[in-house]
Amino acid sequence: MAIYATPPKSAVLLRRLDELDVLRRYLAQYLGDSAEPWTGALRRLAAAETTVASTSIEGYGASLEDTVEILAGRHPSSTSEETQRIISAYAQAMDRVTVLADDPSFQWSSQTILDLHFLICHPQPEARPGRLRDGAVVVTRGLGRDPYRPPEASEIPVLVSEIAKWLASGDLTRHPVVRAAMAHLNLVTIHPFRDGNGRLARVVQSLVLAREGLLRPELVSIEPYLGRHTREYYSVLEAVQGLGYDPRRDASPWVEFCIEAHVFEATERRHWLEVAHARHDFCERLAGEHQYPDRFVIALDQALFGLPVVNADFRREANIAGPTATQDLQRLRRDGWLDQEGGGRSIHYIASRQLRDRWSASLER
Repeated sequence: MAIYATPPKSAVLLRRLDELDVLRRYLAQYLGDSAEPWTGALRRLAAAETTVASTSIEGYGASLEDTVEILAGRHPSSTSEETQRIISAYAQAMDRVTVLADDPSFQWSSQTILDLHFLICHPQPEARPGRLRDGAVVVTRGLGRDPYRPPEASEIPVLVSEIAKWLASGDLTRHPVVRAAMAHLNLVTIHPFRDGNGRLARVVQSLVLAREGLLRPELVSIEPYLGRHTREYYSVLEAVQGLGYDPRRDASPWVEFCIEAHVFEATERRHWLEVAHARHDFCERLAGEHQYPDRFVIALDQALFGLPVVNADFRREANIAGPTATQDLQRLRRDGWLDQEGGGRSIHYIASRQLRDRWSASLER
């Protein structure tokens, strides 16, 4: 059995990949492993965006705010327990990607793919986590659209082995974004599992990119783009797949789509970074103006960024004791910079109108 072949290079796509490489190197200066502590909020929000986008594509919707809470180990009441389990499982798989990204002994194998599927789908026994499907499936595509028929179950072990072999040694001279796109296409097209194939394909794509070693997995993922352009995502997949498994079909439209998604997301991340620089400078000036300790900048910056400030997170990032964190956050509340929400263990703080207005005014100068 064969898998889809990587399409030939084109001058247009090579130029776009060069643009992407420039953007990625810029981001790596500030968001790589040696990044400043204040960029942690950027990475947390990127991880939440990646997780909520990939899981929502398959029908497990949650707000970005709730996803941030779930990834922090908390349990927001506004999201169902089932969705929380799916989100947590996906996050565990992405945590595994982070570990494997710089593991010098890592080797691609069929077992790698099975293990990642287990992590993603372990809350869903009906998906047979970590086990290849043993029966035929038909992938529906919506009202009025013809379904897609993946390969027979008997062909799946050989195809998964072929994908793993290609990941280990195939097309190694091609750009990682192209290889990641082809890994995604091949996995989602052979549909090796009962459920979770899309999530698995997107996680494997992130692992291919993370092995590049430039940026953390959540910062090279295109899940946010796919979540916002789901119809286009499915449309290009359908065009490349046809009605039944045929790896002779041209994968060029899919690769082009993925490259454009990467350029868009990297551009968005660069904008994030530029705004983050300005916001952090503003918070430092505000803290200096009111003679606050330097650690107050962490809470002010996170609140302005739109992430809830929780005592446990603040004290960990500021390396202070719980009572000190409580005093700090209450002081910022009394001074009008933070608003308190929730009660008991669900207490958190958000940017007040006063803080948001000062920040907006600073941008107009």
